[in-house]
Amino acid sequence: MQATPQRQQLFVASCLALLVTSLSFGIRAGILSRLGVEFELNAAQLGTIAATAFWGFPLAVVIGGFVVDIIGMKRLLIVAFLFHLAGIALTIFAGGYWTLFISTLCVGIANGTVEAACNPLVATIYADNKTTKLNHFHLWFPGGIVIGTLLVYFLDKAGIGWQIQVGLMLIPTILYGYLFSKLSFPVTERVASGVSTGEMYKSLFNPLFIFMIILMFGTAITELFTGQWIDVLLKNVSDNAILLLTIETGIMVLGRAFAEPVVHRFSPAGVLLISAILSAAGLYLMGHTTGNMLFVGAIVFGMGVCYFWPTMLGFVSENLPKTGAVGLNLMGGAGMFAVSVYMIFMSGYYDNLLAAKLPAGASLAEYSNAPAGTDMANALGEAKKLAGPEILNATLVIPIILSVAFAGLLIYMRNKNKGNSTVVNVG
Repeated sequence: MQATPQRQQLFVASCLALLVTSLSFGIRAGILSRLGVEFELNAAQLGTIAATAFWGFPLAVVIGGFVVDIIGMKRLLIVAFLFHLAGIALTIFAGGYWTLFISTLCVGIANGTVEAACNPLVATIYADNKTTKLNHFHLWFPGGIVIGTLLVYFLDKAGIGWQIQVGLMLIPTILYGYLFSKLSFPVTERVASGVSTGEMYKSLFNPLFIFMIILMFGTAITELFTGQWIDVLLKNVSDNAILLLTIETGIMVLGRAFAEPVVHRFSPAGVLLISAILSAAGLYLMGHTTGNMLFVGAIVFGMGVCYFWPTMLGFVSENLPKTGAVGLNLMGGAGMFAVSVYMIFMSGYYDNLLAAKLPAGASLAEYSNAPAGTDMANALGEAKKLAGPEILNATLVIPIILSVAFAGLLIYMRNKNKGNSTVVNVG
């Protein structure tokens, strides 16, 4: 298939759009606990606000997947641009729980719309090298989280407020909106290759696709829940909890940048198996160690999750191409939906853990509002030090299950490919 002559410009603009998506995750992760203090929100409310981005995302990515072939990728990205502008502005002027909820929902819808258009766009303009280029595209997700968390860290040190930190996202937003408005877009790969809409929907019931959707639940939760909550969970275990996220995501940037030799050496299924094993090891270290070993855990965990999201999409695009844009976007939507449900459940579980570790009959709300340095505040700090790693240990079960599942997938794909090569040789 012939690539559009504006391929490189489209790819750069796509990366800028994804940068805004990831900055929203990185900056929100950095300011989440501060929003809780400023607006007097408990962990369950913070979890619901953070989760809103995750269920706004699947809502947009799934709807976008169904309409992208009808309205075109360009119009979809204009919608993303408008929702990003609205979400960022509403966050800056937030006055409490509901304004934060609505603004995060807008950003989540924008983020999902970006992926609904850009994943099939990248797969279309790089049809000859999908998994590698999807990894290169998705390196801007951890890349933006690194930039976002570092911005929060250094601007906090300089005494610059969170509203300005959020406002910085307007710069790449305006840039990507301008670039996309000037470029022409190809039709999606599925349309260009002549696969009918009916054939595309029929292919969604392929057992391998359904299996990959289920595994996407686990890979997304492992990567995104841990990243979004690491500051809350480990703040009382480490003085530099947000830097753990920066290290983890920095490793992800490097891994995705050099994805090509890794993917070609181990195959997508092999990469996913190695990723699951390393993710489990990293989570175990972060949940069972303190001090410098926490940073070792963050490095191992970053090596594990770095290939999950783009390689899952690349696997489906390469092995189930008839699923088209809908297949890619159902994968993304499934992942984000799973994270939103898991985050709401675990934030409530976290509050229950804290309450159980306080003196009998103690009110969690009362302890949360206690002045710093008091016995009540110190008791809450000790409870958090114990509860955070317990959440990580509960999540550890997921990559362990994934390791078994991906081992099965690797064996299945090797047998399938061996059978295909035998048929070719006989012929």
